[in-house]
Amino acid sequence: MFLADFGADVVRIEAPGTPRESDPGRAVWDRGKRSVAASGPASPEAAGLARHADAVLLDGPARSLAGTPFDLDTHRADPASAFLIHLGPFTGDAPWAGGANSDALAWAASGLGLRQASYDGGPVEMIVPCLSVIQGAWAAAAAVAALRERLTSGQGQVVQVGGVHAAGVAGSAAFTFDASAPEPARDGPRLGGPGGPVPFYRPYRCADGEWLFLAALTPHFSQRAFAVLGMAGLTEDPRLGGGGRAAILRPENAAWVIEEMAAVFAGRPRQDWLDALAAAGCPAGPLLSRQDWLDHPQLAAIGMRAEVEDPPRGRVVMPGVALNLTGSPARVGGPAPAIGSSPPRIWTDGPERAASGDPDSGAGVAANGATDRRPGRAGPLKGVRVIDLGAIIAGPFAGSLLAELGAEVIKVEPPGGDSFRGPGFAAYNKGQRGISLDLQQPAGRDALLRLVEGADVVIDNYRPGVLGRLRLTHADLTAVNPAIITLTITGFGTTGPLGAEAGFDPVLQAMSGMMIAQGGDSEPVFLTVPVNDVTAAAVSALGACLALFHRSRGGGGQHVWTSLAAMSALLQSPDLVRYRGRPEPRRGGRDHRGPSGAGTDGFFPTADGWIRIQSDFPPAEVAEALGGAGTPLGQVLAAQATRTAPDGLGAAAIPAVAVPNPRDLTEDDELAAFGFLRADPRPDRAGWWTTHRLARFSRTETEATLVAPGLGQHTRSVLAEAGLSEADITSLIGSGAAVAAPEA
Repeated sequence: MFLADFGADVVRIEAPGTPRESDPGRAVWDRGKRSVAASGPASPEAAGLARHADAVLLDGPARSLAGTPFDLDTHRADPASAFLIHLGPFTGDAPWAGGANSDALAWAASGLGLRQASYDGGPVEMIVPCLSVIQGAWAAAAAVAALRERLTSGQGQVVQVGGVHAAGVAGSAAFTFDASAPEPARDGPRLGGPGGPVPFYRPYRCADGEWLFLAALTPHFSQRAFAVLGMAGLTEDPRLGGGGRAAILRPENAAWVIEEMAAVFAGRPRQDWLDALAAAGCPAGPLLSRQDWLDHPQLAAIGMRAEVEDPPRGRVVMPGVALNLTGSPARVGGPAPAIGSSPPRIWTDGPERAASGDPDSGAGVAANGATDRRPGRAGPLKGVRVIDLGAIIAGPFAGSLLAELGAEVIKVEPPGGDSFRGPGFAAYNKGQRGISLDLQQPAGRDALLRLVEGADVVIDNYRPGVLGRLRLTHADLTAVNPAIITLTITGFGTTGPLGAEAGFDPVLQAMSGMMIAQGGDSEPVFLTVPVNDVTAAAVSALGACLALFHRSRGGGGQHVWTSLAAMSALLQSPDLVRYRGRPEPRRGGRDHRGPSGAGTDGFFPTADGWIRIQSDFPPAEVAEALGGAGTPLGQVLAAQATRTAPDGLGAAAIPAVAVPNPRDLTEDDELAAFGFLRADPRPDRAGWWTTHRLARFSRTETEATLVAPGLGQHTRSVLAEAGLSEADITSLIGSGAAVAAPEA
């Protein structure tokens, strides 16, 4: 869908009679494509199409492709022969029976289910299909990056983006951990319940029964929130033992702070609190129903509401294009096609497609002539230089994902550092070199412009208006580098009734209806994974790759932008899309374990943990598969070990996986071979683990484990490479316009 939105001729191969009615998401995901009815990758139709394609996208287990024209091992050995993108169910294959792609099983097998805030601490099923959306966006980014590289090399390759890679993007912070620290509890009541354990970053119920989300994550905002609540002296409360704000986060203190804050919020109606918090400049937002989100004027203002006439479905209202490129814009190309509606001539007419296109004069070398300095093999974006002005999550993580693809990324922080420096910084700023500049000082701004002269992409996620005050808009940057690509991530976009507002991931979770839908008839749920932020990062990486590809084929620089509001609609496409007769949207519930229904579909406790089963078989048949004929399934599973129960079910062709904590994955041999996790290589991070590879490239893959920089760690070397003299650099540091730390 992402590629079709941006003009690719996407032809979907699907078996005749494939059911579509049960999945409303297909009305969105298949839009703008053509369809050929064929039996699968072994069919002559599929092979014929592939001979004329730039890329072939494949899902399902890798083993199912063996012996077909799309055998991954064959194409790894002969990279000139094809360009394959494999969206595997988990790794190359799946650890569950059948091996079909499954958002739910990948969520469970990655351990993210046990990270979700809940009442009792057990695993929680997400009703937002974040892993599928992230996998699609990130695979599209990897594909476009590899297509751009092919313009100079003339060679294809195999690209793998599995479900575990999507989990690594979604839960980057969860996979950055100290394995020597005490292991978190797997069961039992959780502090804060589904609202989470941070008193100043959670939902609260107001006097009128309505909910709001208080997003006062940073010290700057939390002090404003305490003042509005009449609790300005909270950080000095003697119960905190002089520990201030940091002490509030300790479990023994967070519980009573949450209770006291909840009592205050319960004293006034929601709109009163929202007005007071807004007047104080503290971010917050109302919890709304998702039924109205697609009709919100803000979504219409940013192009996120589209309508198409779909012959079998009638009028379909759906989320629009979530990514905007001013120089090569996208559009919804039409409704999802009927199966087999495209004529067979598409693979018989014309010559086979050439392996390469016009060369890119900038590929392999940055705009200022600097070559990649990292050791070993380089990624498909080798030679691309990115300046990252982002803070907290979405902007920096977009830069980190581009570093994963081989770009040289320079993180620019203010002298006080990114406001998110702390545990999360290491997860969302990997692979970047770090410099520190005060952009409010003329000398600091001038130093940045020197960097922009030799850059390809500049990323920011500032609040609307900040770039104008700093005189760093797209127009300002093109004055020094006409070919520059600028990439902006905002909360709500830059137009519409909310366009000037700051946006935070949970505020968009709240306003888009995610929290209420996840909670169902119970309390709303704060999704622990920052789904809008991380999806925005993946979609933004795609936007940068598309703009680079466009420029490589003779286009110029341009401005690229997206928003968290757009992500909140994109992620909920299967439940927001609207047409007559569509199935009811999904809803969760208290510590939601899965849809269940007549089958056996959800999380189930075992003797020593949890497993996730996804089956249409009734519980009695599942129990029989485990040797418990005539015994209730819960009783059978209570006698089963978590590690072995999925094997017994798999022997009966019932898909099931053990549910680990993320740290358990360090002991998974298959994931180790797939390169997913690796020990942090820095001497001061002994015991820490981090994600290693978030995509696999058979020919253009970086080797080093990417890590985050220290504040100002590379200030001197980066400025020297931009042409500043030692005297100029010393003057910048002396004036406070730059901060430099000793370089290792």
